[in-house]
Amino acid sequence: MAGERTIATSVLVIGTGGGGLRAAIELAERGVDVLAVGKRPKADAHTTLAAGGINAALATVDPEDSWQQHAADTLKESYLLADPETVRIVTENAARGIEDLERYGMPFAREADGKISQRFFGAHTYRRTAFAGDYTGLEIQRTLVNRAAQLDIPVLDTVYVTRILVRDNVVFGAYGFDLRDGTRYVIHADAVILAAGGHTRIWRRTSSRRDENTGDSFRLAVLAGGRIRDAELVQFHPSGLIAPENAAGTLVSEAARGEGGVLRNALGERFMARYDADRMELSTRDRVALAAYTEIKQGRGTPGGGVWLDVSHLPRETIMRRLPRVYQTLLELQMLDITQDPIEIAPTAHYSMGGVWVRPEDHGTGVEGLYALGEAASGLHGANRLGGNSLIELLVYGRIVGEAAARHSRELTAQRRSPSATAEARAEVDALLAADGPENVRALQRTLRNTMTEHAGVVRDEAGLRAGLSELDELAERMRDVGVHPDTAGFQDLAHAFDLEAAALAARATLESALERRETRGCHNRADYPELDEASRVNLVWSGPGQVVREALPPIPDEIAALMREVSTAGKLVE
Repeated sequence: MAGERTIATSVLVIGTGGGGLRAAIELAERGVDVLAVGKRPKADAHTTLAAGGINAALATVDPEDSWQQHAADTLKESYLLADPETVRIVTENAARGIEDLERYGMPFAREADGKISQRFFGAHTYRRTAFAGDYTGLEIQRTLVNRAAQLDIPVLDTVYVTRILVRDNVVFGAYGFDLRDGTRYVIHADAVILAAGGHTRIWRRTSSRRDENTGDSFRLAVLAGGRIRDAELVQFHPSGLIAPENAAGTLVSEAARGEGGVLRNALGERFMARYDADRMELSTRDRVALAAYTEIKQGRGTPGGGVWLDVSHLPRETIMRRLPRVYQTLLELQMLDITQDPIEIAPTAHYSMGGVWVRPEDHGTGVEGLYALGEAASGLHGANRLGGNSLIELLVYGRIVGEAAARHSRELTAQRRSPSATAEARAEVDALLAADGPENVRALQRTLRNTMTEHAGVVRDEAGLRAGLSELDELAERMRDVGVHPDTAGFQDLAHAFDLEAAALAARATLESALERRETRGCHNRADYPELDEASRVNLVWSGPGQVVREALPPIPDEIAALMREVSTAGKLVE
C-alpha cells in the first residue's frame, strides 16, 4: 500500500476550474487557510473550453439594460424552472463579478472609449455578454490561476477525491489519492466546497473531454448526505463533431450559425424551415438540437449519423476573422477546410443544468459545512440555460460560497471527526485496488454511455427510460467484477473505476428523474408527453435509488415577471 498523508486546512476546495479558484481566492483574500485540489491541471480545467462570453448587465453598450431584465431573460429561458432567488443573486451581483475579474487583470474586449464591449448572445433582450475573442473561458481561467498564484494558494493538481468525510451530518474533510504515485490523503477541513463539474460525460457524444464531468460531484454529494436536483435537465448542444471517434462531441461554436452558417440534411434540405421557419438556424439551442435529432432519426441524416453545417458560402475573410477557433479545430481533427466543405455534426451532451441541491443564499447543501457551486450545483438554469450565464455564475457564487465557508470555519467551536468514516473511505480504495475481476472499467464506461445515449438522449419516453434502468441494473452486477491495475504510469485505472462509480450513480439519478418528469419542457423532450404540463413546474429532487420528490418553486417577483417576454434572436449570436 502507498503511504498515507494527513493534512489540515480551514477550507478544502474540490475542483480547480473557475468556480473552485474564485472561491479559493475569496478565502485567501479574507486571510482564511485554503487548499484546492483537482484531478486535472488547473491550467486545463473545463472552464477553458467556454468560448462565447460572460453575462452582466453593465449597460456599456445598451444603456437600457438592467439586472432585472437579465433576471427576466434568465427565468424565461429556463422555462420557469430556475429558482427566482438564485437568479436574482446572480444577476444583481454580476457587475461585481466582472469588476473582480478586472481587478485580477482580465483582458476583456473594449470599446473605443475604454468601456467593456458587450454583444448579443442568445435570448438576451440587450447586449450584455462581455468577452475576450472566442477564448473567454480560457482567459478567465488564466486570470484566476494568476491571482491564485499571487496569493500563494496551495493547489494539488493530481489528487482524486473519493469521499467527503462526514460525522453526524457535519463535514470534517475528505479522502483521496494521488494520481501519479497512489499516495493517500486524509484532508481535515472545517468546510468543503464542491466544484467538480457536471455529468455530461455519461453520454457517448459530449463536449466534455475524457475523464471530466463524469458525475463526481453527484456521487460525492450523495454519499455525504446531499441530494441532486433536476438531474434530467441536460442541455444538448446542436453541433458536436462526429469524427474522429476520440473527439466525438467536440463543439463547433454556435458562432458558426450566428455568422450565417446553414444546416442541411443528407437530401440537401435546409431542414430548420420545418421546425422554426422564423428564426431558422438562429433558433434556441434546445430547438435546433431537437430538429437535428429528428432529421437523423427519421432517416435523413448523413452517412455518419449527423447533419451538415455549412459555412463555405461565407467570405473566407469572415471565417478567418470571426471563426478562427472553428477553422483551426477542424483542420487539426479532420484535415477539413471549412471554407471549402461542410462539417458533419450531431447533438452532443453539453451542460448539466441540474446538480447538487443547494440553498440560494449561500449554496449550502443541507450537510453542515458542505457547499457546491458551478456546474456541480443547481438552481440558476432550469430547463434551458441562457447562453453566457454559466461563467458569471462561477464568479458570483465563488465569492458568496467563499464568504460562507470562511464564516462557517470562523464560527466553528470544535471539529468532531469520525475514525470509522475515514476507515470506510480507506477500505473503499483498498477494495478497488485489490479487484482483479475480468471486467474492464473502460469497456463498462462505454456500455453506460451507450445506454444513456440510446435511452436518455435528446428525446426520451417511458419504455426507453425503463429499458435504460434495466441496463443499469445489469451494469451494476458487472461492476462487481472489475479489475483495477495501476502501473508505473500511475493510478489512472483506479481513477477510472471511481469515475465509473460516479457515472453509474449520475445515470440512475438522470433516468429516474426523467421518468418522473412527464412533460416536454426545454431540454427535456418526452415523446410520450409532448406538451408542457403546468402541474410539473416543479424541481425534482433525487436522494438515492427510487427516491424522487417534487419540490415547489417560489413565485417570481412581480417586477421581474413584468419584464419577461419572447426575445428575438434575429441577427444575434445564438446561445
